[in-house]
Amino acid sequence: MTQQLQDEFDSSVENAEAWMKAIQERLRINDNTKGPRSALEARLRETEKIRALEPEGSLKMDLILVKADAALRSISEDKKHEVLSKLKDIKALWEETAIYITHCHSRIEWVWLHWSEYLKAQDEFYTWIHNMRVTLEPDIELQLGLKEKQWQLSHAQVLQNDVLNQSVLLERLLEEAASLFSRIGDPSVNEDAQKKMRVEYEGIKQEAQNRVKLLEMITKEHEQYSASVNQFQSWLNGVTERLNCCLGEETKSSAEVKLKALKEIAKDIRSGGKKWKHLENQCAEVIQNTSPLGSARLKDELEELRKALEKLKLLSSEEEERLLKIQQSESAYESRARQLEADIQKLRKDLQRLENDLDPGEGEKTEDEFVTLWRKCNATRAALAAEESKIERLKAQLKELLRFSQDVQPHAESVVSAIHQYQSVRGKTSKMSTDTETQLRRLIQNPLQSFEQWKPSVQMLLETPEPELAHIEAALAESSQFKEKLMTLPLKKDLLNNVLGEERAESFLQEVAEASKEREILHKSLLQSKSKLQNLILLHKNFDAGFAPLQKKLSAIKAKLDLEKEPQPDLLGKKTQLQRLQMIQDDLAELAVHMEEVEKLVQSNTTHRHEMNQLSSDIQALKRSLEMMIQQSEDHVQKHWVYNDKLSDLQQWISVTREKIDSCQDADGEQNTEGRLEDLERLLAEFPDKEIQLHLVEAHGQLVMENSSPEETAHVQAELDQLKESWKSLKEMATGLLKEWQSNRPVADKKKRAFVDSRWMSRPAFHLLDVNPSHKQEKMGEGQSTSSHLKLLHDFEEWLRGENTELTKILAGTPSSTEQIKAQQSKLEELQSRVPHGQHLFEDLLHLHPVIGNSEDLEDLRYRWMLYKSKLRESVASPVGSSMFLRKYSEKRSGGVCSYLHRVCRAALPLQMLLLLLLLLTFLLPLAEETHSCTLANNFARSFKLMLRYERPPPT
Repeated sequence: MTQQLQDEFDSSVENAEAWMKAIQERLRINDNTKGPRSALEARLRETEKIRALEPEGSLKMDLILVKADAALRSISEDKKHEVLSKLKDIKALWEETAIYITHCHSRIEWVWLHWSEYLKAQDEFYTWIHNMRVTLEPDIELQLGLKEKQWQLSHAQVLQNDVLNQSVLLERLLEEAASLFSRIGDPSVNEDAQKKMRVEYEGIKQEAQNRVKLLEMITKEHEQYSASVNQFQSWLNGVTERLNCCLGEETKSSAEVKLKALKEIAKDIRSGGKKWKHLENQCAEVIQNTSPLGSARLKDELEELRKALEKLKLLSSEEEERLLKIQQSESAYESRARQLEADIQKLRKDLQRLENDLDPGEGEKTEDEFVTLWRKCNATRAALAAEESKIERLKAQLKELLRFSQDVQPHAESVVSAIHQYQSVRGKTSKMSTDTETQLRRLIQNPLQSFEQWKPSVQMLLETPEPELAHIEAALAESSQFKEKLMTLPLKKDLLNNVLGEERAESFLQEVAEASKEREILHKSLLQSKSKLQNLILLHKNFDAGFAPLQKKLSAIKAKLDLEKEPQPDLLGKKTQLQRLQMIQDDLAELAVHMEEVEKLVQSNTTHRHEMNQLSSDIQALKRSLEMMIQQSEDHVQKHWVYNDKLSDLQQWISVTREKIDSCQDADGEQNTEGRLEDLERLLAEFPDKEIQLHLVEAHGQLVMENSSPEETAHVQAELDQLKESWKSLKEMATGLLKEWQSNRPVADKKKRAFVDSRWMSRPAFHLLDVNPSHKQEKMGEGQSTSSHLKLLHDFEEWLRGENTELTKILAGTPSSTEQIKAQQSKLEELQSRVPHGQHLFEDLLHLHPVIGNSEDLEDLRYRWMLYKSKLRESVASPVGSSMFLRKYSEKRSGGVCSYLHRVCRAALPLQMLLLLLLLLTFLLPLAEETHSCTLANNFARSFKLMLRYERPPPT
């Protein structure tokens, strides 16, 4: 069998070596880049076929490895070296073959790609040569104007720059051709082909330069002509501007100065004719290199300049005639302007006199002074109406001056100033007359208006439910004052007729009479309100007499309640305190009945209503505080009763057990010893459960001491210490008796005694009963660990019960507003913040769990803890909508089939997710192998561009 495995290994190595040598021979034949493109493509296809055989070589290597592994396991040590040597040689040969396959294919592929990119660049170059020759071959077209010639020159320069820029690309192309020729040796890239490309490029370059020179000469000639035209146009504009200065009406020069300037302008116009002749000669030269339409435009432009020159001559002659007429009209204008200024000065003096007569004076004026001032204003208004005809005469004189060509702006400003002064005096007079009349009417109508303003405030005072007596009395005093003012108004009838007019004065007196009647009605109402308020004051005194006893009784109840806050010394005191709190609750209910009787006296008094509301709120707060104290007292009584009950049960068990042990000690005989040992074992079997009950009694005792007086706390602590001593003495008695009986038993019972000892050692409460004295200290430490575990178990149960109760209370509420929802969410977040503390307590329990072995109580506690965290997490995620759902789950009990199924599902779910993940990874493995292809590995082929230069040899 060993020889067969070695033969199979040798055969597979020989086959693989022969296959690799054949592959290398094929690669050696095709590893050449010289020759035409078709041969290079054939070699490339052949290397691709060889490269496709690379997986077959990998398969042969895998077969060799399998055979080698089988042979190495079966042959002796001295032959293993030979097998390993062959395996190393074949691996080296395979690695060399694989590298040769990749490098040979890469070299041929790189050269083929390089040749393809060169041919592409060469085609683009010859395409550019053809396009440029087509562009430069036609003759130069005649252009319309200078701008078009400049564009034509710019386009030719762009073509020239394009040709010059192509020289760089040509050099790169020639370098690539030389490099490629050194690799392939093909005639298509030899030196003759390179010289041909350079000759064709130089011809295109020379033709482009000649075109640019010709266009520059034509453009420069047109630019010189345009500069001459612009210069002539500037001169023409200057002469025109000088002529316009002489022709303009805004100039202040005299007629003689204008005539002298016109002669100089005429001289310049005659010299402008020579300049126009020179432009005409230049235009004839430019027209030879301009299109027909452009030539027509140049001729039209030259003709426009000639016409503008002729127009200047005509305007100069016409201006001389106009200046002669201006001199004749200046004398008539001066005489009429002097007459206008005299009339304006006379009008201003009259207006100033009328304005000075209107001085109203300073200080407060009487009613007669206001009448005098009002009449003076009316007289001034009549005088101003007479002066209006003078204003119209001044306007007519100004219109006559406007017919002359001289500047009448100063005279017009004087007329406008006089008119403004007239309007100012007239407006001041009108305003003063209106103000005086308004003041007179205000003085007359002031009493009536004051009464109308006072009337709503009195009506509002009468409508107030509980007005003050001082306000009523002040309103009566004001009513008496209005009576006096309204009675004096009918006595001023003549003054009312002069100021208001007869019709308005008569209606005003009727309003005064109606106001007097309304004042009488309001006065009577105020008197009635005053009488009513005096009656209410008497009723207020009766309310005070009934309200004071309620406050005293409430204070007495508060004092009683404060006394009951002290902790009680024993259970009887707590029950008595609960009865006293219930009696206080009855007193508080009786106080509420008395308060309802006093509320009948409040009626509509706001002050009394506020006092009663304050008293009611104090009673409600006291009631809530009392209910909380009653609830706490009931809780304290219940805890104390539970503590006494459990303490009594445990004490009774200890005393009964002690009696049983004493009875066992009193019995005699060997047969009785067997029965007593069995009885003692049954008693010892109850010790673990009773020790747990001992810790529960201690926990209940701690709860009782937290809510008791110092005396009661000391008493409870003494009871607990006495209970511990009794328990300790009972345990020591049972332990000593057991060891004594076991030592007296015959040797034949060692097996049974070992069985009993092992059962005791498995109990969590009796690890300290080991018969080996050397392990006594270690077993005592385990007993203390058990006691600590039981206390931690009880503490965690109490904490979890409190947290669950608080969560149930929070979810029991149904928030109806946004504030309530936020408050509920904050409480849930507070519970969530205490979860890490609970998890820490539970982990401590798990660390101590091996001390007592498997416990169904711990599993039940684990389930309740996970259920609480799930409830809290769902409540925080949706605190309002899931309240009823979580309240239903808070009532579930652990254990049974549901608890078992829940734990099974919780343990199975992570395993199922892991299996799905592994299945997904098996599907993704084939995709990872696709990245190891030669096409993707050859990233240089992807990034190859003609403008990049690579001088080093192909990658190996």
